[in-house]
Amino acid sequence: MARSVALAVGALGLANGFIAPALQQHSLRAAPVASSLRMAAEDTLKVGIIGAGRIGRVHLDTLASVPGVKPIIISDIVESVLKDVTETYGVPAYSLNPDDVINHPDVQAVWICSPSQFHADQIKACAAAGKHIFCEKPIATDLAGTIEAIQYANDCGVKLMTAFQRRFDPSFSRLQKVIAAGEVGKPVSAVLQSRDPGAPPFAYVKGGGGLFKDMAIHDLDIARWLMGSCGKNEPVKIYATGSCNVDPAILELKESNPSEAIDTANILVEFESGSTATIQVCRKATYGYDQRVEFFGTEGLVKHDNVFPSTVSVWDGTSVRHADAIHNFFMTRYADAYKNETKAFCEILKSGGAVSPSGDDGRAALEMAMACDMSLRLGRPVLMSEVQLPAAGAANAAIPAPKAVTA
Repeated sequence: MARSVALAVGALGLANGFIAPALQQHSLRAAPVASSLRMAAEDTLKVGIIGAGRIGRVHLDTLASVPGVKPIIISDIVESVLKDVTETYGVPAYSLNPDDVINHPDVQAVWICSPSQFHADQIKACAAAGKHIFCEKPIATDLAGTIEAIQYANDCGVKLMTAFQRRFDPSFSRLQKVIAAGEVGKPVSAVLQSRDPGAPPFAYVKGGGGLFKDMAIHDLDIARWLMGSCGKNEPVKIYATGSCNVDPAILELKESNPSEAIDTANILVEFESGSTATIQVCRKATYGYDQRVEFFGTEGLVKHDNVFPSTVSVWDGTSVRHADAIHNFFMTRYADAYKNETKAFCEILKSGGAVSPSGDDGRAALEMAMACDMSLRLGRPVLMSEVQLPAAGAANAAIPAPKAVTA
């Protein structure tokens, strides 16, 4: 990879400290045979978490509400944050070194909630240690790293889930089931609208991968998932346009990464069947967190509107209106989705079933986001074949040993 996690973490000044007197430092060990990885249905799943930032806390909230799973150690680079989360959530141990999470003898699965540039090497280190992996998107920041991480997990016999929580949202799940049952016929077109309530800080945008990889990747995954509900129907062509409308500060990023200098985009995805999906994304909507989908088929239409915190409406002499605004952001809008996602992964570990969304689903979404980046840069539609690496060549390549996760 372009740079190792060891160097990146070293640059952040990650201390090699470990706060848990009863625990010891453990070296990477070979994964056990696949049959020994299956859990009994009544077992409590013991998990470790890497990253105690915003998304790490979302998953801590979720894990606390799901029976049969218990976080036993968490790592981050800021000790004050770790002390706070361990006290708040009752996690018995913490470390400044993610290796201590990965190699903890009692950890059976690891939740990777660290910055994106660390994901690939942490996935490989978890796989080498025989730990199942729940990884926030993306699996890696480039396609080669994504393929290598997926292959490593597969060859080590561990489960790898890509965290696309929207698939587990009750409304999105119901929508997909209607489509899969053929109730509206074969897919013709879909429109997805996704708008955040406010632009993120400049420091978040810079180096974050751009609008397509950071934000629209969720919508690209949903479009592919819905369009493939009635049978294989992969994307074949993408055309993306973008502009800066709500956050002029990011315009200075245009030279380094054009996709980081836009906050608004329109994406047209063409699929194998000839069906299309139009995706509209924006970093800021003054009215809240806008999440809508409309799917048109040969026999009808199915749609999902925004979700409100309550069903209360106000009726007066001027109008009939919702008493509440729509949800303000993903933490509340997708609270049920996060819980369902966690339950599904835990059940898969206990049953030995197939993971969905899988590492390959994560790869497909990244390829679509890369096609968007290329289309924006070139100003033309891009074939998916222009961004994909040949899977066969990657599968036959020798797998290098995982890099150390820390300095």
